[in-house]
Amino acid sequence: MTRFLPFLLLLSLLLAACESGQDAPGEPEPARSEPLEAVPEPAEEEVDVSERVAQLDQLYEAFFEASLELSPLRATFMGDHRWSDRWPNSLSEEHRNRMLEHHETYLAQLREIGSEGLEGQDLLSYRMFESERERAIEGTEYPDHLLPINQFRNPVNTLVMLGSGDGAQPFRNAADYVAWRQRVTEWSVWVDQAIANMREGMERDIVQPKILIERTLDQLDAHLVEDPADSLLFRPVENFPEDVAEEERERIESDYRRLIAETAVPTIQRLRDFLADEYLPASRETAGMNDLPGGEAWYAWLVANTTTTDLSPAEIHDIGLAEVERIHGEIHSVMDEVGFEGDMHDFFEFTRTDPQFIFDTPEELIQAHEDLRDVVDAVVPEYFTLLPEADYEIRAVEPFRERSAAGGSYQRPAADGSRPGIFYANTYDLSARPSWGVEALFLHEAAPGHHFQIALQQETDELPRFRRFGSYTAYVEGWGLYAEYLGHEMGIYEDPYARYGAHAAELWRAIRLVVDTGLHYHGWTREDVLEYMYANSPAAEARAVSEAERYMAIPSQALAYKIGELKIREIREAAETALGEDFDIREFHARVLETGAVPLDVLEAHVRDWVEDVRG
Repeated sequence: MTRFLPFLLLLSLLLAACESGQDAPGEPEPARSEPLEAVPEPAEEEVDVSERVAQLDQLYEAFFEASLELSPLRATFMGDHRWSDRWPNSLSEEHRNRMLEHHETYLAQLREIGSEGLEGQDLLSYRMFESERERAIEGTEYPDHLLPINQFRNPVNTLVMLGSGDGAQPFRNAADYVAWRQRVTEWSVWVDQAIANMREGMERDIVQPKILIERTLDQLDAHLVEDPADSLLFRPVENFPEDVAEEERERIESDYRRLIAETAVPTIQRLRDFLADEYLPASRETAGMNDLPGGEAWYAWLVANTTTTDLSPAEIHDIGLAEVERIHGEIHSVMDEVGFEGDMHDFFEFTRTDPQFIFDTPEELIQAHEDLRDVVDAVVPEYFTLLPEADYEIRAVEPFRERSAAGGSYQRPAADGSRPGIFYANTYDLSARPSWGVEALFLHEAAPGHHFQIALQQETDELPRFRRFGSYTAYVEGWGLYAEYLGHEMGIYEDPYARYGAHAAELWRAIRLVVDTGLHYHGWTREDVLEYMYANSPAAEARAVSEAERYMAIPSQALAYKIGELKIREIREAAETALGEDFDIREFHARVLETGAVPLDVLEAHVRDWVEDVRG
């Protein structure tokens, strides 16, 4: 794990397991290039470094501001509601051409300014911005617009999450209700474009696996209501804020009944009919990307972007096999500690089915996480000096998406502080959510995992906004898994079964290296993946199935966890060896978190510089 590509761009995914605040399916509509005029042209003569830095800062800010207007859903999740009335037709050919122009234009301006004389964070920002634009341009070679919908990228789920009144979409006053009505109207256009694109995909043999469409149909059925009042989209009407005057409420309620009955439900029905009648018969029985035209190169590109490494799918597969074997050894140690008689598979069956490990109610599961919050908060100061200002809530995953959702996920807080972060714990099929899994999941999603990293990143005003709100999956998910590992040192896994839970969670991430590459590189079937999971993990059927189908739906994303965690631990071990008694774990964590999400080789260089500074 020593060969890393410099400065690769993360592919953001909506509702993909653990990253928060991501956009709806597809890229939002790009604006024209008027914001570029705000960036001053560099003088022909040599400019001094401070002037170059100022020009670059203006360019980064102009780019990000334009990008928010191009990506109004992203802006909404960030808490910027200037464009919360928009759902652009991001799948159209016009949009995709304009987005390409958007990246090309800013890349050209960046290079006109140049990087001469830059150092430290200024040089890092330049290189990251350049590489991200390059990778975005390169990504247009792959036809992901022909695969716009599956159970993880479902525009109906996104609509309902926003329109239920409990999410990022604001419903503070009458104007907000009008804005949402317009956004739903534009969403309907996006869905029709998705249908058109999928028809083109059918002609080109670029289609989704059949099982993923069956799962998507199940999700759509939950929102086909006869009475608008039965729709989750009606909730904002049932919970008017005080700022909506009484005389306006009747009009808004009437508007929303029509909106649901005449736009939202018919659009969902139209999508469902297309998927069931046309797309499902044309979808494929195979599971991996290698079955798609150009799929092998496409998957390799995704792997490089997700992991920010030049590790091949074959190499990652082998790393996964080795990690699975090592973690099995850790589990055997726990079996010896608790005096379990039987082999590892017997232990898996025991921990999976014994009633002592199964919550009686969803409320008990959520309360277990709440109780752990106090335990973690008490020990955090011993390991961290950087703490986020934003708070977070713990919620159950909504019923309409719980069947296909991951065990846990995190949604970032609003940048303006108006909304806390949210740790979603999945309470679907409690037999698949054992009590020994609580500690590791909490550490990963909440503190000191995603909440610490993501909230701190967007609160770091010194970083350009494209970095404050950017993301590299290997860094983000690597940090989340490292936070689980840190729980051993923090004393969180006092109970041997909690320790087993940590090993079982880590085992999942190692298995992901095997099965994701198995699916998309080695040609494994869905059944091959399930068989490997059952043979090597304590997976209950519900979780194994949802996880297997997740890897089918979002190729390469699952690789980021273990690759990222292994690299962070490697970087830490190198720092500990170099500094000896001068190594301070709190300062190490500060160095890792202060950059925000970066490629793994960039993180390694940054920590190496800190080590040199400490050594003098």
